[in-house]
Amino acid sequence: MSLPYDPLVPRTLRLPEVVARRRAMLSAPHVKPLNEFAQRLQLAQPEATVPHFDPFDGGTTARILFLFEKAGPKTDASSLRGSGFVSRDNDGRTAEWTFRLMRLAGIPRSLTVIWNVVPWWDRKRAASPEQLREGVAHVRELVTLLPVLDTVMFVGDRTATAKQMLSDLPYRNYRSYHPSPKVKAEWAAKWLAIPDEWSQVMEGR
Repeated sequence: MSLPYDPLVPRTLRLPEVVARRRAMLSAPHVKPLNEFAQRLQLAQPEATVPHFDPFDGGTTARILFLFEKAGPKTDASSLRGSGFVSRDNDGRTAEWTFRLMRLAGIPRSLTVIWNVVPWWDRKRAASPEQLREGVAHVRELVTLLPVLDTVMFVGDRTATAKQMLSDLPYRNYRSYHPSPKVKAEWAAKWLAIPDEWSQVMEGR
């Protein structure tokens, strides 16, 4: 799939005109079913915010799902510098390093889709066990919308529970450390290993 435009620098969703362009693509064929799924989740979680899938990623043509733990404030359009998207282009440090480390790992953007086990932002950083269990059920629904998916990368220690609960799915699965500033500051060696961990998803392609 040919993307409409592949940003060469991170944090482009800090710009209102870029957000507007992305919003105009919410019903593009490769992301329409995914954003309808996100809208259903939003209706079920009116007190929280469920972001959109990024149309600059692979959408329903993606072969690799990068599954983080929980949506954060930069995905919330109503919060400071929030975009309304789950995106490596968000205006935050974790998104910036996701953008950069994906490039270091040599992973084409068109092969990927990014989502969270807990897909909503409820103004709380931590995910409860109940939220993780509920989120796993939503992941099971999500993968039915990804017909060529073959690999799942569980990102961060807290996705270990989800990985175990989803072990019956017929995909290659991997785990990696989280690209957050906290991991970078406290466990530099682990953080530096992320590109090598992520590059595993390209084996055999």
